[in-house]
Amino acid sequence: MRVVIQRVTEATVRVNNEVTGAISNGLLVLMGIEDADTEDDIIWLSNKIINIRIFNDENDVMNKSVLDIDGGILLVSQFTLHASTKKGNRPSYIKASKADFAIPMYEKMIKQLEIDLGKPIATGIFGADMKVSLLNDGPVTIVIDSKNRE
Repeated sequence: MRVVIQRVTEATVRVNNEVTGAISNGLLVLMGIEDADTEDDIIWLSNKIINIRIFNDENDVMNKSVLDIDGGILLVSQFTLHASTKKGNRPSYIKASKADFAIPMYEKMIKQLEIDLGKPIATGIFGADMKVSLLNDGPVTIVIDSKNRE
């Protein structure tokens, strides 16, 4: 499982011009799923997402988590995070999971984030043509892959 975490002051996802998810201060999380992912990846990654200290404290030091600031999370599925650009100029998405595996994993991640955050999170719609807008704060952008655990 691979995620791109962006610290935002606001983020919104629209499908067919209708808002499906929106947050103010918090994290926009773009998530790609591969067939090798397990529930262990979900638990580890959810814990990492909600506890990563990338929000400023009173001394302007990134020392607070989304939990500490009572922020929101907007989770958006994005299969292109598993693109392979090794050969040619057209990316291959062979590693990205198909919907039959990815949708249940996406739904489990939503539930795990809600449990760990202690409140509902906002989401896009899996597989839809989504329009994501955000105001990146910093900018602060972190990439985490549950297989590397770095």
